[in-house]
Amino acid sequence: MKIAPAVAAPVLCLAAGLAHAQGGETPPGVAPEAPGWEFSATGEWNAPKGGTDFASGTFTADRGALHLEARANYEAIHAQSAFVGWTFSWGGAVKLEATPIAGGVGGSLRGPIAGLEATLSSGAFDYYLEAEHVSVRNEGESSYNYAWTELGWRPAEWLRFGAVGQHTRIYGGDRETQRGGFVQLTHGKATLSAYWFNPGTSDQVLIVSLGAAF
Repeated sequence: MKIAPAVAAPVLCLAAGLAHAQGGETPPGVAPEAPGWEFSATGEWNAPKGGTDFASGTFTADRGALHLEARANYEAIHAQSAFVGWTFSWGGAVKLEATPIAGGVGGSLRGPIAGLEATLSSGAFDYYLEAEHVSVRNEGESSYNYAWTELGWRPAEWLRFGAVGQHTRIYGGDRETQRGGFVQLTHGKATLSAYWFNPGTSDQVLIVSLGAAF
């Protein structure tokens, strides 16, 4: 069927508008929908050889770039911490996501904390960093820097494994470094992880965690 030139332009404009709307983009003049909340919770069981086992937990809430986080028994046993942060993203095939966070810890340890959580990913490979500086109030010698790093490979959607390390330096003291491996199994929104530090030594540590997103 032929369309007269006088009718063709409005019809083409209408068709383009429908295609634009069906493509999932927000039409001009319409406010974009506000992002919803995304939550996650992770529980960990820490089993140091020759030491006392203990549990720790992390809860996060994200809405767009806003990041909220709460931890228990993380900076120290019987300590609780809370943070607020903002996520920045760059890249495409190689992607970097960085979330500076600031907060504080209370309970058995008290003081402000500044930190960074970041992920660099490309294809099936990724590098994760979680670092913080804990300034213990009125106890300068107990202040410390801490970093947890993971270098992972995901050959399948449900499997990720690789190398893990954690580094601690007490204010005015030497650096303590622990290294090992990890494996993660994911089913739906649940992830089971196992970390083994210092394997085969007298100070080895096994950490098993279960996390869920909702």
